Amino acid sequence: MKNRGILLSLGVAVVLFLAFYPPFDNAHKEAALMESILTEINYYHYKPLEINDELSEKVYDLFMDRLDGGRRWLTQHDIDQLSRWRAELDNEAQQGTYSFLDLAVQLQEAGIDKTESWYKEILAKPFSFDGDETIETSSDKKPFAKDDAGLREYWEQSLKWETMTRLSDKLISKEKEEEEYVDKTIEELEAEAREDVLEVFDNWYNRLGKRKRSDHVSMYLNAFTNIFDPHTEYYEPIDKQNFDIGMSGRFEGIGARLQPDGEFTKVSEIIVGGPAWKAGELKKSDKILKVAQGDDLEWTDITGMVLNDVVQLIRGAPDTKVRLYVKKAEGGTEEISIIRDIVVTSESFAKSLIIETETDESIGYLRLPKFYADFQNRNGRRCAKDVAIELDKLKEVGVDGIILDLRSNGGGSLRDVVKMSGFFVEEGPMVQVKSRSRKPEVLTDDDPSVKYDGPLIVMVNQFSASASEILAAALQDYERAVIVGTGNSTFGKGTVQRFFDLDAVVRGNPELKPLGNVKLTVQKFFRVNGGSTQLKGVTPDIVLPNTWLYIDTGEKEEEFPLQWTQIAPVEYSQDVYSLNGLPQIRERSAARVRNNDVFKGVYDRAKKIKEQRDDSKHLLNLEAYQAQDKAWKNESEMYEKLFGEEVVSNVQNLEIDLPAFAADESKKARNDEWIKGVKKDVYLKETLNIIHDMLVIK
Repeated sequence: MKNRGILLSLGVAVVLFLAFYPPFDNAHKEAALMESILTEINYYHYKPLEINDELSEKVYDLFMDRLDGGRRWLTQHDIDQLSRWRAELDNEAQQGTYSFLDLAVQLQEAGIDKTESWYKEILAKPFSFDGDETIETSSDKKPFAKDDAGLREYWEQSLKWETMTRLSDKLISKEKEEEEYVDKTIEELEAEAREDVLEVFDNWYNRLGKRKRSDHVSMYLNAFTNIFDPHTEYYEPIDKQNFDIGMSGRFEGIGARLQPDGEFTKVSEIIVGGPAWKAGELKKSDKILKVAQGDDLEWTDITGMVLNDVVQLIRGAPDTKVRLYVKKAEGGTEEISIIRDIVVTSESFAKSLIIETETDESIGYLRLPKFYADFQNRNGRRCAKDVAIELDKLKEVGVDGIILDLRSNGGGSLRDVVKMSGFFVEEGPMVQVKSRSRKPEVLTDDDPSVKYDGPLIVMVNQFSASASEILAAALQDYERAVIVGTGNSTFGKGTVQRFFDLDAVVRGNPELKPLGNVKLTVQKFFRVNGGSTQLKGVTPDIVLPNTWLYIDTGEKEEEFPLQWTQIAPVEYSQDVYSLNGLPQIRERSAARVRNNDVFKGVYDRAKKIKEQRDDSKHLLNLEAYQAQDKAWKNESEMYEKLFGEEVVSNVQNLEIDLPAFAADESKKARNDEWIKGVKKDVYLKETLNIIHDMLVIK
């Protein structure tokens, strides 16, 4: 192995460093972090890189893009100072030092301090919005300012643009004779627009001022990890906890989503069915000022506190009390006590409906938002088990076909996707998984039984990723299902990640811990036909248009994705279902789409979005902007109206599910909202037409 020497030297460096230099300050922890991360990457990553000048240059470019991609704080003079390190970051990493980061943060913070006074000065005076001055809104096309004078000019243009867009909105409200605006002059509205922009930037700079050293270190470490591939990342302990919550669909707390709002923490959403929802006192847009635990008389003032720290105070074990001192959205303050509980975000779980079509067919609709698995709880929810239950329920009522909806399903549990794929075919290979130096491992479904043997469609889109792509690819290769996609391909994430606890790399030295985790790409997926899902994704059998049709999305947008490769296929076959007449089914769908007003509108919208994205230079002229903005908003309103009507009728819950909704108001509320959306789903409507064609074309 070409990286063995690097690996051994890094591993020895970690041990020797900590043995001879016991930790006494944060620098030792940061050195241990860098060294342990690089050790794990070089040992386990699917495609490790040499720690050399070429790597250093990639890290430098990526970090600089994240440090000041908007060209807001640094000048070319600053860049000249930092660029001296462009080929030195590999040496810094191996030494466990952070001199480049220290300089970068110092220059950024100096830029932030300098520009804070600038934006306040600039916004203190009225703007003139005539003339032919332009602004380049794409930072990729904009160089760093030569000096402070050029940087200030960037700021003047940017703040003028931000003010002009808000003023245009206010003038539209005035035209509509809205009470708040109707009697105000354009000068008064322009002053209000500047005040709005000032508040936005004050809040932003306030958040920037709360950043800790660990935030800068995390960003720097992730510049190193992300050049190996986009999914190799460093996680601070709180970030890993949030990841686990997302995977399991459950967490312990009050059931409220929070967001920063200036100095305060605001409630952005109350999760239906959670403790806060049941108590009924905490509401959306309330601001939390202080937090206390149980009946403790001591309050913690959270004003100015970063969100992760606030969340840590509010989360807690079930059946424990947390007290919140809240500024209510409607005015006044109030103390609210909430008993924490396990909060289940059940919108993530598998669920199904029956759709009676206009052609007298009964179609089962099964929605799976993610391939969830509660790894922390032995008896927790797993998606394969839940999907099996839903399939049994649909078979029991005698459906004529099933639509499995994996749109925007970002993936999850590999074990569950292999098992789930086997629900539709006899035993056999489902996916090949390859580590960097081993032969491919073929993951098979060993259960010869078939859960469902009828017509099947899998719905995907450009955000269906990872496990979703494995299932879609397997069923496509087996010719077991028709893959219907909105967009030219799925996301294109064909890699496997695994978490490594960095505390295990650094033995002893409890003062350093917790160090957090590193998530590494350790394997690559390959279809049973030998092709990878990496980068290319899965090309649907039938493509329906969406608004991103002409723009690269998914893995193709990332800066350092692993490439598409191919290995030998494995033998596979199925005798469950014969997928006949696919060319004819595809032609029928294409004809319907061509003659469908909604899909015509989608095609037009996709072209205009591509044009808008490509056109990044704009006039700072109010009259010109208003004309352009008015035309775009009118088009947007017309476009939204295309999706406002119900197009799928006779959508019903399975009778077996109804008692659960009658017994739980929160479940009923979530279910009603879901059904409302299903009825307006034009893509589902066309998919129902496609499954009808599957039933009649033999």
